Parts: sequence; C-alpha cells; structure tokens
Amino acid sequence: MADIAKFIEEIKGMTVVELNELVKALEEEFGVSAAAPVAVAAAPAAGAAAPAEEEKTEFNVKLKDIGAKKIEVIKAVREFTSLGLAEAKALVESLGMIKEGVNKEEADKIAARMKEAGAEVTID
Repeated sequence: MADIAKFIEEIKGMTVVELNELVKALEEEFGVSAAAPVAVAAAPAAGAAAPAEEEKTEFNVKLKDIGAKKIEVIKAVREFTSLGLAEAKALVESLGMIKEGVNKEEADKIAARMKEAGAEVTID
C-alpha cells in the first residue's frame, strides 16, 4: 500500500502537461481509452425516452383567493415583501404574485402565513 500512496503523491506533483502524457502512455500501454467510459455512460442518458424530472428548487407563490380578511392578508403580504401599504393592497386586490423564485421552505412558510390570514395561495 505504501507504493500506491507514493505514486499518488508523485501524481499530485505533476503538471497538467505531464498528466496528459501519463494518460496517453497508459492508454497506449494497456490498449484502453480514458474517454471511452464517459462516452458510454452519456449515451444511455441521451437516448432515454423519458428522462427523470429534476427536483424543483425554485417556487412561485401567488394569491388565489383573499378570503374575508383582506387587511390581514395585506399585512401578511407586507411581511414577505418590501412593498408599501398601497402596493401590497394593489397586489392583494389583483391576486398577484407574492414571491417568485423562493425555495420550498420559504414557499411553505408564506403559504402557511397566508392561510392563517384567511387567504389561499398556489405554489408552482
């Protein structure tokens, strides 16, 4: 095992040009290609009929219904935005977007506060 550790230390000290030459020499010596595994691994992903959907990381929170407590909803909107009273009132009355591009945790927090204030929101 000491020989492997010594070899790794030698590799760490090599320049990029020296590493490139080492890779080429290993490819020639053993008849392999360093690029082949990458190309083989990428081919199935490119040819997949239905690639797996990436987990969503950004969410938009939009008012769906303000309910009966309009003033409470306006106050709640102001908690999560930098809007003044008039702007928050206009947003609430137009059932506008409260926040865009927030993480799941913040979107859930906003939704919970809006529900507490009597409003309904959509998260997408």
